[in-house]
Amino acid sequence: MSAKPNPDPALAAGFIETHCHLDDGQFEAERDAVVERALEAGISMLVSIGTGDGPPDLEAGIRMAEAYEPVYASVGVHPHDASRASEETWAAMRDLAAHPKVLILGEMGLDFHYDHSPREVQRGAFRRQLEIAAELGMPIAIHTREAWRETVDCLREVWAGVGNGGIFHCFSGGLAEAEEALSLGFCLGIGGVLTFPRAEELRVAVAATPLNQLLLETDAPYLAPVPFRGKRNEPAFLVHTARKLAEVKGLPLEAVRRATSENFQKVVFARKLANQ
Repeated sequence: MSAKPNPDPALAAGFIETHCHLDDGQFEAERDAVVERALEAGISMLVSIGTGDGPPDLEAGIRMAEAYEPVYASVGVHPHDASRASEETWAAMRDLAAHPKVLILGEMGLDFHYDHSPREVQRGAFRRQLEIAAELGMPIAIHTREAWRETVDCLREVWAGVGNGGIFHCFSGGLAEAEEALSLGFCLGIGGVLTFPRAEELRVAVAATPLNQLLLETDAPYLAPVPFRGKRNEPAFLVHTARKLAEVKGLPLEAVRRATSENFQKVVFARKLANQ
């Protein structure tokens, strides 16, 4: 496989959608149109998360990236699927991480809301992925739901000091959680929740977060922003969250676009450049 791409100034020409599930069956009937609408909305790059339906298939994001030029991918095991992971899973993750369009590992983490996998199994799978990411020098995307303290404890034990960077995907916490995530060197992935009427704590946290540690995402097909809340989300709707972020930060939309796109390139490429 060829080397991963270097930072491309063309990527910063539009918004970067840092987290969507383009492989989801809800897009099956019109996936080409969904990608086209994203481009028309001013998005120049999309990251299709590669957790898919869980092990043994880790290539859901890669299939999307190979099908569409502006789409890149992640590889990971979602906490819901942790009980399906095996030694073969971790070996496959290492191999797939070398794909030239795989930029990040995840989403990985802990989900104690649904508990689809036993909590101890989730912890083991999370730690194993953190170790692989550290070994490979790759950034990570974190999923945490009703497991904030346990997630942070794992990161402090395994990840702190590695310096590979990463994203707290779909961040919806308050000021204290934001400060803790930032202190660990993460960016906050901001999605449609920012637009929800009752998300005032999140807006306070975002207002206090330095612009250089914020990213934009949709988590499509989930969590559509206002005015599409309750409907199927798609990457084109990222612009509505971007407008809300600009409002919260008191900045022009163009400043938010430029900064969040540059921030993602730093997360993805900083370590690669440092090793050149």
